[in-house]
Amino acid sequence: MVKVDLKDRKILYNLEINSRQSLSNIAKKVGLSENSVAYRIKRLEKNGIIKNYYTIIDAFKLGYINLRFYLSYQYTTPEIEKEIKDHFIKNHNVMAVYTISGRFDLEIVMLVQNINNFYDFWQKTLNKYCNNFQDLALTFYVQLICFKPSYLINEIKKFDKDKFETIGDRDIVKIDNLDFQILKLIDSNARLPSTELAKKLGLTTTKVSYRIKKLIKLNVIKGFRVNFDISKLGYQYFKVDIYLKDYKQRNKIINEIKSNPHLMSIDITTGLSHLELEFHFKDITQLHNIMQNIQTNHPEAIRNYRHLNIKEIHKLRFVPEEKEPMHFYL
Repeated sequence: MVKVDLKDRKILYNLEINSRQSLSNIAKKVGLSENSVAYRIKRLEKNGIIKNYYTIIDAFKLGYINLRFYLSYQYTTPEIEKEIKDHFIKNHNVMAVYTISGRFDLEIVMLVQNINNFYDFWQKTLNKYCNNFQDLALTFYVQLICFKPSYLINEIKKFDKDKFETIGDRDIVKIDNLDFQILKLIDSNARLPSTELAKKLGLTTTKVSYRIKKLIKLNVIKGFRVNFDISKLGYQYFKVDIYLKDYKQRNKIINEIKSNPHLMSIDITTGLSHLELEFHFKDITQLHNIMQNIQTNHPEAIRNYRHLNIKEIHKLRFVPEEKEPMHFYL
């Protein structure tokens, strides 16, 4: 675990608020000089705490279907498991690949234009690896509510929890190829300066800035975040599937849990469970304590729950990597 102080945590938190904001803005909020902030960010990057900066893009607004499937291995070796992971990572429509522990071994999230696109890919996958999959589960994302990690600054502020991104807007908008190219460039590099974006695209910085502002206004771009290695701060990434006895109490549970500083997202999905929550905790005990509190406060609501531990993130994107983006537009 790498040693970081409160100032480092405040810098990370402000990068989570908006990773494209200027160093001078962060310096004012943290109470350091701009040079000190720049030095600390470089140190956090060098130590592997900051991995990259990403843009939260609502692909639902571009007409995509967001699906997720879990799988568990059988009859594999480390080499075969790597081959399977690479198979998904290399697919242009796969946006996330996670190694997990618990009921399943791997989680994959895909963006597709229609189910037939996924079916074609899945047939090819089964032709190669069917015998290596012991168990499979498919779900569809309907909405994803992403919260800020206020546990970083050891504070729970109402206005922090009011600042969250909701992915899953069903009002589809059409964007052109240039907009898509901008999204692809800042997807995994949110702090890429407008000057560099302009150079890569052969545009003026004014035009690039205008396009980004337009995408924000259209709610295609929902925010700019920082991808940091929580394990180096002493935390683990947990997902909890909650199965309800009384579904009517679901919203009450959500309203209660959303103020928890360790809550990272609420996943609204079809299948598997009635409610999915994602947390950053130091250990499994914290997770069970939170669930015990929920069960105590809502004794007749929960039937049971299961948890997964996300061990490693192999890929994380928010738009596909296809060279012909217009193929996906509706």
